[in-house]
Amino acid sequence: MREKIINLRKVGKTYSEINKILNLNIPKSTLSYWCKGVVLPKTYHEKIEKLNIINRAEGRKIALKRNREKRKTYFYEIQNRMFYLFEKLRDKNTALIALAVLFLGEGSKTSKGSLVFGNSNPSIIRLFLKLLRYCYNIDESKLRCTFQGRADQNIEELEKFWSRVTRIPLVQFYRARIDPRTVGKKTRKYDYKGVCRIEYFSANVFWEIKTISEILCQNKGL
Repeated sequence: MREKIINLRKVGKTYSEINKILNLNIPKSTLSYWCKGVVLPKTYHEKIEKLNIINRAEGRKIALKRNREKRKTYFYEIQNRMFYLFEKLRDKNTALIALAVLFLGEGSKTSKGSLVFGNSNPSIIRLFLKLLRYCYNIDESKLRCTFQGRADQNIEELEKFWSRVTRIPLVQFYRARIDPRTVGKKTRKYDYKGVCRIEYFSANVFWEIKTISEILCQNKGL
């Protein structure tokens, strides 16, 4: 067996390869002692360098996978810990605050006869409308929607997409607005759906939400 090991070493096999070929589990220190003085082929060091490169690449892959798993677990734990906040939205006062905060970030502050809100994220649009419909007994016929997109996008398909997201019929959509600066330019983000602009014609709702958002900005009581 020792002779076989030495012969394999002479042809440039690593200690790991020798153990695998001979189905052994001999410590590398023992193999190194047995093979002391063996002259290695000239290509051996080049082979080791290539193996090191491969091992480093595999090590990076494993490390990235572990980091992804850790990150996934981290965010999953946060989600579980904070999920109870969702139940808070069942309280209409809390829901009104959430609605006002959304409006504060993405709502139009100049349109005095209607509540206007726009965003490119379907989830945020859904949340805004869900809160609006929950907090107010709105007249659905007073809702309007406008698709704002790029010149190379399929307007018809994206208006249908936003109609499904908002549950606003296409007959209540205004004519799409296309950014003239995008003419002749390709949209790089394949999943970009443009901006959905929601408008609800109610001066009363607008002023209430705007007032709540202004009160929140005063930071009184915190």
